[in-house]
Amino acid sequence: MIITRTSPFTGMTRAREITVTQEQLDRWRAGELIQNVMPALSADDREFVMTGITAEEWDQVFGEDA
Repeated sequence: MIITRTSPFTGMTRAREITVTQEQLDRWRAGELIQNVMPALSADDREFVMTGITAEEWDQVFGEDA
């Protein structure tokens, strides 16, 4: 599924193909923990779904070890 998000760090809107179903998105939006609903996603993909922040942006703001 194509997920489109806007990063709060840069204001850039990006779209990424992420292996997630509408049901999973609905469950997460209803309050379930994303790591429980989408366990197959990487931490970077989960962060993008939640916030629109990419791994590269995260590293630029917080450093690679954050």
